[in-house]
Amino acid sequence: MQRRFLGNTGIAVSEIAFGGVEIGLPYGIGVKWEEDMLPERDAVQLLLTALDSGFNFFDTARLYGVSENIMGKAFAGRRDEIVLCTKCRHFRDEKGNLPDDETLRKIIHQSLEESLKALQTDYIDLYMLHQGDMEILDRDMIAEEMQKLKAKGMVRSIGVSTYSAEESKRVIAHGVWNVVQLPFNLMDQRQQSLFGLAEEKGVGIVVRSVLLKGLLSNRGTGLHPMLAPVEKHIQQYQGLLNGNFTNLPELAVKFALSFPQVSSVLVGMDKLDYLKQSLAAANGCYLKNDQLAAAQSLAYPDPAFLNLPYWDKMGWLR
Repeated sequence: MQRRFLGNTGIAVSEIAFGGVEIGLPYGIGVKWEEDMLPERDAVQLLLTALDSGFNFFDTARLYGVSENIMGKAFAGRRDEIVLCTKCRHFRDEKGNLPDDETLRKIIHQSLEESLKALQTDYIDLYMLHQGDMEILDRDMIAEEMQKLKAKGMVRSIGVSTYSAEESKRVIAHGVWNVVQLPFNLMDQRQQSLFGLAEEKGVGIVVRSVLLKGLLSNRGTGLHPMLAPVEKHIQQYQGLLNGNFTNLPELAVKFALSFPQVSSVLVGMDKLDYLKQSLAAANGCYLKNDQLAAAQSLAYPDPAFLNLPYWDKMGWLR
């Protein structure tokens, strides 16, 4: 697998990042209970297989259940071969309010210490805010505290996981953050408008939701009636395969990797088949100009409707 630089950090990462949420907690369509998850021993083996297959970029978070612990066990003794990304605990309280600066400072430091212990390491390559909304991004103290961790060598680079294009633009333009992790896929292409700015500012882009929580795979059929327009739209991508791509997930991954500003594409994995599919997709051969233009023309016409947390809340993903 080829590698790309993570913005101007000097850190080279595999074109596919191993997404660690599925090995840490029940997540995704059809996965509701711990019994549906990969056993720990198999998860450790999957991580090692990924590393030996060319992956070096592994993404997790303090809130991904036991994901950090499993990665810590898998990579003990092989720390210098990997690039670890983890995310701080959420800042907001149960009422959705942001606490005072001192409490925020404690959360940042305590979360990092917990991550270092679970991951069995003394530094993090990329330490990120988890769900950095505009109010969080406007609290200068948060960015300053993250910079202090970087200056101490506890983290090599800092970034923010965002949802909206407005949030991503704020991160990129701020001048402090090294990386932005944002949603981008065949259906929802809104954030592409920021790729040029990110390149200009030297900010690395890590794309997530490339498979739209599995909808851009064989799971995108038989959906809830309220998602019938989405399912119908997904079927249109079959016309882009035309013998050039094995399946829709391959097309989806290659689409994101066709943009040179993208440092890495995050793919959640809890099966060896997903790992193999990712390896096949990240082979250095991506969409040609005409293929890319055709894919761009098939963005979902109402991207604001692609709100998976809301769908889950409404029971449409069960």
